[in-house]
Order: sequence, then C-alpha cells, then structure tokens
Amino acid sequence: MKQPADMTPAISLTAERGTGPVQARHPEWINLQPPCNGACPAGENVQAWLALAQAGSYRAAWEAIVRDNPLPSVHGRVCYHPCEAACNRGEMDASVSIHAVERFLGDLAAEQGWMPPIEAKPSSMRVLVVGAGPSGLSAAYHLTRLGHTAEIHEAGPLPGGMLHFGIPAYRLPRADLLREIARIEQMGVAIVLNRKVEDLQDEMRLGGFDAAFVAVGAHVSKHIDIPARDAGRVLDAVSFLRDVATGAAPMLGRRVVIYGGGNTAMDAARTARRLGAEEALIVYRRDRAHMPAHGFEADEALAEGVKIRWLTTIKDIEGGTMTVERMALGADGRPTPTGEFDTLEADSLVLALGQDTDSGFLRRVPGVAFKPDGTVIVGPDMMTGAAGIFAGGDMVPSERTVTVAVGHGKAAARNIDAWLRGVRHRVLQPPPTVGFAMLNLPVYSDAAPTAQPALPADARGDGFDEILAGLTEQQARREARRCLSCGVCFECDNCYAACPEQAIEKLGPGGGYRVIDARCTGCAVCFEQCPCHAITMTPITEAAENA
Repeated sequence: MKQPADMTPAISLTAERGTGPVQARHPEWINLQPPCNGACPAGENVQAWLALAQAGSYRAAWEAIVRDNPLPSVHGRVCYHPCEAACNRGEMDASVSIHAVERFLGDLAAEQGWMPPIEAKPSSMRVLVVGAGPSGLSAAYHLTRLGHTAEIHEAGPLPGGMLHFGIPAYRLPRADLLREIARIEQMGVAIVLNRKVEDLQDEMRLGGFDAAFVAVGAHVSKHIDIPARDAGRVLDAVSFLRDVATGAAPMLGRRVVIYGGGNTAMDAARTARRLGAEEALIVYRRDRAHMPAHGFEADEALAEGVKIRWLTTIKDIEGGTMTVERMALGADGRPTPTGEFDTLEADSLVLALGQDTDSGFLRRVPGVAFKPDGTVIVGPDMMTGAAGIFAGGDMVPSERTVTVAVGHGKAAARNIDAWLRGVRHRVLQPPPTVGFAMLNLPVYSDAAPTAQPALPADARGDGFDEILAGLTEQQARREARRCLSCGVCFECDNCYAACPEQAIEKLGPGGGYRVIDARCTGCAVCFEQCPCHAITMTPITEAAENA
C-alpha cells in the first residue's frame, strides 16, 4: 500500500463538489489512522497486518505484529481487544474479529518456528529487567531487537507472571504461552528464575547493567476488614489461582463465595466450578452496570453455572455463615447500605478485591517517587526519578491489562535505547482517525463475522481445556477480508473507475495512483467514491499553478 509522505499537507475531511472552469483543488492520497490502530494499547498497526493476512502473506502479517507485540498467540486469547470496540465495521454489521486473526497468525508462527528478524547492530549495553511478566518480556524482546543485551530476573519459578499464575488455563493454555516465551529466549534474552531482586542498585552493579526496567506486576491481594468469629476457610484470589496453576489446588468444599466484581473474581468463580464446587456465588456490592469485570466475562461465568448476587456486601463471618447486607444505588450511582441483612452458607470464601504491587524494594533507590497507592511515578519516557531506572506494567498508574503492560514494555525499551545513546526518543503524532461517518460504503453487507468454535458450557466443568478454538486458514483469511481499511488506500480502483476525465493513473500493484492535473477539474468524484477516505482534496495554490 502507498505510504504517507513525511510532510502531510493540511487535511480536508470534507469536499465540495465541482470547482468551476478553473481547477482550484486536486486529489491527494494520504494515510489517516484507522480506529483499531489508535485503540491498541500495544501500538499495533492492525490495519497493515490484516491487509497482509487477507492477501495470504501470513509470515509478513505476523512480522508486522511482532514489530510491536512479541506475544500475538497470547494476545489473541487474553486481550480484551479494544481495537474491536473501536472498529468501524461494528457500525455496519459486526466488528472484525481481530483477536481471532491475531491468534491464528501467532499459532501459525509457533507451528512453523518463525523468528523475528534482528536488524540492529549489537551494542555493548546491558539492561536488567526485573519481572518476567508481559511488560518485562516485552521490554526485553524490544531491547534485544534494538541491539542491546537484556537479562530478566524473575522471583518466581516460571516466566509469564500473571499470564502464567493469574489467567486460568481454560483461557490461556500453558503450552501456547511457553512457546512464545521460548522464542524470546531463543532471540538471546536470558531469564534467571527464582531470583528475587531485593536491592536494585546492588543487582545492577554486580551484573554490570547500564539501565534497568522494573515490572514486578501486582501480585499482592488487597484485603478488607470483615469481623470474623471462628471464620471458615478464607483465601485470596491471587494465591488461589496461583496454587491452581502450580498444581496445588486447595480443597474448597461444595459451596464457595467469591467476594468482588472484577475479572479476577470471574476467573476465581469459574475455576472453583472446575475444581468441583457445586455452587460458586459471586457477591458484589454494586450492580452489573458498575462492575469492573468485562461484560463477556460475566456472561461466560453465568453460562457455566456461576451465580452472581449484585448489590450485596459482607458484614460478618462466623464459621461457615456470612451475614450480608443488601445495598441500594444512591443518586450518584454509588452503593449505600439499606439495613436489610441476609445470611449465606459457604465452605470457602475467596477474596477478589484487587491487587497491589510489591514495590517496597524501590524505596531504597534515591529519586524514585510513589503514589499513595504504592504505584511508582514515571515520566512520559517511562523513567522514574532515578536516572536510568524505568518502570512499567501494573506497578505504574495505568489500566491493568496484559496489552497495556506489553505496550509499556515497548515504550520503555525505546526510551531506554534513546537514553543509553544520549538522545531523546521522539514519538510521532498520529494523523486524524477515520470515523464511520467519513467512509463511503455500500448500504448492504454480505460478510457476517466468523465465530470461533466454543466448548459447550455444560462440558466445561470437567477440566481446564481451552474453551475457544482458533480459526482455520480459510476462516482467518475471510475474517481479515472484512476489514474496511479505514483511512488507508487498498487500491480498489473506485477512484480510477469513477473519474469522468480519466485524470487518474494507476501506478501498478502497491504503487497506488497519481493525478494528471492537466485533465483534473477538481470535481471531487474520486473523493466521494473512495470507500476508506484515503483521498483528500488539496487546494492548488497560485505558486503551484505557476511552478
């Protein structure tokens, strides 16, 4: 596809038809930003790799993904795909299933043993990465591609962080996760397991590291004071999911209550059902509209037999009996007590009230500052107040998702690279985003989305088998073809065919088009016929006419 010029003229998003006997404007082909690209926290060029996938250039599509994200197989399974929420196709029929195509490409790469190219010359610089979660893995990967030596020190027995110990296997099979991590290791990243960093500066000095990126994640469960007399079995969700992941699942009993309304609460409840609990009940103090969990997570939990009791808070625990209070939403949408109480019986209580990061070891480092909640303050370059020490992922103020963490790792790697070279990393401002109203599309749709095969809900209680299957090659390619290529010319020839003056010349596959000004009248028919809004009508200045 034709790439945008370095110097883009002022963009007119509308055009009047016709300019009279003297041509006052002419068409120019430009690339605007597709909404999927703008919504991706990892900064993927989604439109570009979908275009390659629909053409059957699967390896090139995968390489386009891993320029930004080293874990496409993982993301195709666990990302909450904000790109799809932003997809213009959703205004027409249904969003492109971007995550399913990404998973297909990631799985294909694993099967074929593809490796991303490393084009940068090796440097003599060494960077310490603390934490082998998604942010640390991403930073080490990108640092390696930039030519530096990256070494990860991980406190746990296995790499992956919350990918391994927090996301259940029915969503992310461990074999798929470990294959993508193994690729990062094959690129030259050393992962040192069971190595908890207590003194960062000492660790850097002993290892001869020139910079550090700290991404230890949020693995410490938050607790709440609940009066308890002879409390029954109480667990925190993070430890519970970690124990299940390591093969040390606890005995829960027949009835389990999960306290919380986030995605972790949904995972804990669904996991409890798989461990044999006859009843898994989520208790949450607000209503469904205000729960932090994604809607489809709650839908899947309910489909698997999990029960949810909204507007309820736990007030007291005595043995296996809990006293709960009904709540009501106030005018401000916040829950308020009603003074109405009920009792619940449970063999186990799982607390899923959020997580904190264990960043205390950084308090020894002069210059590192913290928010009241313990998260580390970083600048736009991801660097803390201590020179050469960067941080990201769940331990900095941000949305806590896998994709955000991976984006932090990439951003940190690029800023670390610049800092090591004594320059500043420059982030280019993206062009305007193309909204649905800017597209010129047919009034009909003949391309319904391709659904991923799902394990029936009544068959999911038997174990931790993956509940969603991937797409076939034919399905993935068809789904990629549903992309509208918003803002980017895909050489559909609409402009070429529509021009009444034959003023548009085709430059061959991949070359795009050019306008023959001697024929062009500036009528803007090409602009009106471009389905993806990749044409702008640019005024012709007197200087240009005389040139």
